Amino acid sequence: MVCTVALVGRPNVGKSTLFNRLSTQKKAIVHDAPGITRDRQYTEASLGDMDFRLVDTAGLFSLNKVDVADLSHRAHAQTYHAIDEADVIWFILDGTEGVTAEDKEIARTLHKQDKPVVVIINKCESQKNKNTFGDFYRLGFGDPIAISAEHKEGFVDLFEALRPFVTEKGVEEAKEKSIKLAIVGRPNVGKSTFINQVLGEERLVTSDEAGTTRDSVSVDFTFGNQKFQLMDTAGLRRQSRVETLLEKQIVEQTREAIQYAECVILMMDATQPLEKQDMTIARQVVEEGRAMVIVLNKSDQVQDPEGLMRDVNHELESILSQVRGIPVIMTSSLKKKNLDSVFRAVVKMYASWEKRVATGALNRWLEDVLSHNPPPLVNGTTLKIRYVTQIKARPPTFALFVTRAKHFPESYLRYLRNSLRTNFNFEGVPLRFLMRESKNPYAQK
Repeated sequence: MVCTVALVGRPNVGKSTLFNRLSTQKKAIVHDAPGITRDRQYTEASLGDMDFRLVDTAGLFSLNKVDVADLSHRAHAQTYHAIDEADVIWFILDGTEGVTAEDKEIARTLHKQDKPVVVIINKCESQKNKNTFGDFYRLGFGDPIAISAEHKEGFVDLFEALRPFVTEKGVEEAKEKSIKLAIVGRPNVGKSTFINQVLGEERLVTSDEAGTTRDSVSVDFTFGNQKFQLMDTAGLRRQSRVETLLEKQIVEQTREAIQYAECVILMMDATQPLEKQDMTIARQVVEEGRAMVIVLNKSDQVQDPEGLMRDVNHELESILSQVRGIPVIMTSSLKKKNLDSVFRAVVKMYASWEKRVATGALNRWLEDVLSHNPPPLVNGTTLKIRYVTQIKARPPTFALFVTRAKHFPESYLRYLRNSLRTNFNFEGVPLRFLMRESKNPYAQK
C-alpha cells in the first residue's frame, strides 16, 4: 500500500507551498491571503528515492471560527476526511509566529486522532537557533522538524522522519490507463456538484456563491471499466473582470488544467447558456486540440429543452465550424439526470481523439476527394496534393505533401477536414493539417 501524508495546520502556514515543492507539478494555488485552499487536494510526491501520496487541506482552525453559514465548516470537514485517510499527519506551523492558541487547539484535536503526527516548523530560513523552538516541543509530538518550504531547506530531516512510514514499493502505476478529464466553465454552473454526484459523496465544497472552487482539484473515478482522473476547476470569468493576483493565478491554473487534460467537459448553465465567455472557453479548448463534450447543466429548469438544443447546436456550427459534431448533453446534476450519458460521450470522443488511420486508407480517400473536387487555381497555377499521412494522434494530425503550401485557401482546407471527419468518424474532434512542400516519399526517384 502507498503511504498517504496529510498536511494539517492553521491557514496560511505554508501547507500548499510544501505541497507544490514535493509534487511533480505545481498544483495548489499559493497566496498570502488565508483560506485559499478549501477542498482536499491529492498528488503523487517524492522525497529523495521515496514515493508517497500527499494531501493538501484547508487546515484545522479554532471551532469558534467555524461558521455553518459560510463554507468554513465544510472545508473543516474536508480536512477531517484527509486525516481519516492518512497514514501519517504533518502538522505544519509557522516558525515566525511561534505556537499560537489556535495551534494548541489543533494539537489537542490531533492527539485524539490515534494517528502518528510529525510537527514541521515552516518558514525557518531565518531561524538559526533551534533552541528557540521549546514551545513546539511542548505540543507533545516529539522532535519538531525545522524547514523552509519556499527555499527547500530542511528536507533531509523531512526525509528521515518520513522513511519509517513509506513502503519500498512506492506509488504503483495504474494497470489501466485513466482518461484525464477537466471540467471547465463559468463560475457557478455546477461543476463541483456534478463531480460530487457522480462520486456519490460531498468530495468538493459547493455553495450558491460563485467562485467557491479555487484550486484545480484532481479526483479518481471509474465509470464502467474506464478509469478517469476528474479535474474540477475554478470558474473562468471574462478577462476584463480578472483583477487581483489571486484571480490571475486561478485563471492560469484552469488554463493549465485544460492543457494537461485529454478530454474536457465544458459545462454551461442551461438557464443562461451561450454567454460570450462560454464560446471563448470552447475556442480555447479547441485551440489546445482537446476532445470536448458540452454539458448543459440545470436542464430541469428549462421550459423549452428542444429549442435550447437547436440554439446551442446552431451557435456551435457558426462559431466552431472547424470542429463539427461536438456532443451536447442536457443534464441536471442535482437530480442526477443524464450523468451516465456524459461519460459515455467522453469515452467515445476520447476513442476518436486518439484514433490512427492507415496511410493506404488515407490516400485512397484523398484520391477520391481530388477526383470530385480538386484544389482551385491560384494565379493561374494548379495547386496539387501529392500525398497524405497521419503523423500523430491526440489530436489527430495529418501531413499534406503539396505544392505552393502558402497558397492553399482556408476554405479548401476546411472542405478537406470536413470530408476527413465524415469518412473516418472524427466527429467533434479537432483535426490538424501540416502543409509540407515535399515530394511523395514513396514516389519513384
